[in-house]
Amino acid sequence: MKDKLTLVKEAMDRAIEAKEVAGVSLLVLKDGKETLYAQSGHSDIAGNIPMNRDVIVHLYSQSKPITAAAAMLLMQDGLIDLNEPVEKYLESFRNQQCLIDGSVCNVPDDRKMRIVDLLNMTSGLVYPGGSTVAERETCVLFDDAIKRLAADSATPMMTTMEFADRIGRIPLQFIPGTRFQYGTSADVLGALIERVSGQSFGDFLKERLFDPLDMVDTGFFVPESKRNRLSKVYAVADGEFKEFKEDRLIIRSDGKENAFESGGAGLFSTLDDYAHFGQMLINNGTYNGKMVMNTETVRFMTTSALKEAPQHAFDYWNGLDGYTYANLMRVLVRPEQAILLGHKGEYGWDGWLGAYFMNDPETRTTILMFTQMTDYGTGYLTRKLRNIVLS
Repeated sequence: MKDKLTLVKEAMDRAIEAKEVAGVSLLVLKDGKETLYAQSGHSDIAGNIPMNRDVIVHLYSQSKPITAAAAMLLMQDGLIDLNEPVEKYLESFRNQQCLIDGSVCNVPDDRKMRIVDLLNMTSGLVYPGGSTVAERETCVLFDDAIKRLAADSATPMMTTMEFADRIGRIPLQFIPGTRFQYGTSADVLGALIERVSGQSFGDFLKERLFDPLDMVDTGFFVPESKRNRLSKVYAVADGEFKEFKEDRLIIRSDGKENAFESGGAGLFSTLDDYAHFGQMLINNGTYNGKMVMNTETVRFMTTSALKEAPQHAFDYWNGLDGYTYANLMRVLVRPEQAILLGHKGEYGWDGWLGAYFMNDPETRTTILMFTQMTDYGTGYLTRKLRNIVLS
């Protein structure tokens, strides 16, 4: 029987050959010790740079668990209550409207958006689209912000707080708390953390998480001195890998500084940096003997679940059979319904380009996989590799 490292390498190489991914890396830790590392393919095909563990990637939505942890820190410090209305901290969220049976109506006073709705994606905030007034107006906002990233733009880049101010004035997709829909909740949460902490979102993360966790390569931009380590992003066109250079979700493809510090998609990081964050959570808030987050706070963050009505909407998410969602992460609650190997209580999330994070408290295992392919998320290779690891 082949050992796991051989099986992982073979699976990676097949995915490269099939042009499923251009480059991939995998890091596995158990009880705080590295048990497996493997890589295949390239982070920069033209430059012949392999996808090694020092490569910096766009996390995109894998930024969300870090944003949730930041909110948990404010909660444990007594600075916020998750039941508080968002309007208490962000004025544009007062007197909100939402869609009810296709019509724009006032949000009922007893169903105002709460901070917990931002953490659970039950806020009614959406990502850009074309189906409803909420999605179309969000699309206009994103298009404006992306245009302002251009070097020749006459208008300064949109800030985290301006983004929240403008999106708070857009009608919500539904009455807060009644449904689940993936959207800009984490971006608004970043602005709320700014308002409560009195710091920029990036400075708060650096002080409370990145510095204590030795996450030296993680942030909302990549310094020029490190930009040669930033992975290229790829798509497949006409059967070949093509570099993708577009700014998306107001995130700069070049890694340069951005006034919009997106809690939903804006962070850049490395395998080892994110592993430090994962290990802090699996160790109940401690890292290298330092208490970064209180134990009960970690327990709350990693074991919460959606209520029945929002769960019904989440159940339609392809590939996440058996999972619930809370605090900007998936949580496995029904392993017998899952389509991959796993244990009850595992949690984590992924990103648009294929960054993937999973913690399994039962076996004290952390799995991190990085690739940079458009629209990848949790892909076939992701599930194959974690099945090898957990078998």
